[in-house]
Amino acid sequence: MFDVFMTRLHELTVVLYAFSVLLYFFDFIHHNRKANRIAFWLLAFVWVLQTVFLVFYMKETGRFPVLTIFEGLYFYAWVLVTLSIVINHLLRVDFIVFFTNILGFTVMAIHTFAPMQYHSHIMAEKLMSELLLIHITMAILSYGAFSLSFVFSSLYLLQYDLLKRKKWGTRLIRLADLEMLEKSSYILAVIGVPMLLLSLILGLQWALLKVPGMPWYDMKIIGSFLLLTAYSIYLYLRIVKNLSGRKLAIWNTASFLIVLINFFLFSQLSSFHLWYS
Repeated sequence: MFDVFMTRLHELTVVLYAFSVLLYFFDFIHHNRKANRIAFWLLAFVWVLQTVFLVFYMKETGRFPVLTIFEGLYFYAWVLVTLSIVINHLLRVDFIVFFTNILGFTVMAIHTFAPMQYHSHIMAEKLMSELLLIHITMAILSYGAFSLSFVFSSLYLLQYDLLKRKKWGTRLIRLADLEMLEKSSYILAVIGVPMLLLSLILGLQWALLKVPGMPWYDMKIIGSFLLLTAYSIYLYLRIVKNLSGRKLAIWNTASFLIVLINFFLFSQLSSFHLWYS
């Protein structure tokens, strides 16, 4: 019973860590200090939980937890979280903080869901199912964010066309202004990209553990990374190149086609993504 409770706490830590990473990404892209503060306190809570686990484990074993690969992974994740908090507090270098947390989240997820550390085969299988559930949920949530982003971009293009042709009427009045449509589309893409990235990290871990000899050329894997690349380019064009307006909206709507292809076509062509069918 106690082992189950500790496992649930580890899973909670991973989920809180994921929310922290998402908020750090939002701050990194959008320079939102409120998101940064919430992300910092979530990360601090993750550090507290990790530290409690670490101290408890040291008391149980009577030694420093670095003698096995799983102990080393946990300590490594703790070090990364600690460094991230220090960097965030002292240097405030958002770029470094975000990517440090991506690495820390990956290590923490590997440690939490690695079935080899559980003596019970049933418990290990249950952890694998929960890992898959989190992966699927995050993937679908990212698809939802991209879908809404597509809707706003489509409305932007419609509004732009009506204004250009000077088609004044009830349709124009009922549509939001161009600035709001463009901003909403952008924010939803900012939400979708890190969520998809974290989903891919968890999904790849599940596949490596459950699908021996997993083909890296699997269409679902290729499609997912193409999708991540397309929306990352969208953010790059918006933030770095300061591209806006109709061209950016067209890129966003074109990127959504990859969402549809990846979800409906590539899932059918995949050798192991049968749960999408």
